[in-house]
Amino acid sequence: MEQRILDIADQLLLIEQELKVQGWWSEAVPSAEALASVEPFAVDRMSFEQWLQWIFLPRMKLILEHGHPLPNASGILVMAETVFVDRPEQSRELRRLLATFDQLIAPSA
Repeated sequence: MEQRILDIADQLLLIEQELKVQGWWSEAVPSAEALASVEPFAVDRMSFEQWLQWIFLPRMKLILEHGHPLPNASGILVMAETVFVDRPEQSRELRRLLATFDQLIAPSA
């Protein structure tokens, strides 16, 4: 398996771990309507943390497990910086992990 894929898989596990460390991991599954949101980051139906847990992580894991093409870009850090503007210290590690994810997704020049 390509090293980049392994690095992305590791990064997803670290993001999941940090959500749990911060207490942002939920056992309660969002409603079917929330999960079906077509808005970017499902902002109309769930928090960013819920989106990470219930949409982003599962979709990225499926992409990796099934060998689907990776996205060409990720702007997830920009969204995280907006969402966590009032929690800079608490979100520092999660934002760092998301920045690394963005870098891993970006195709190398």
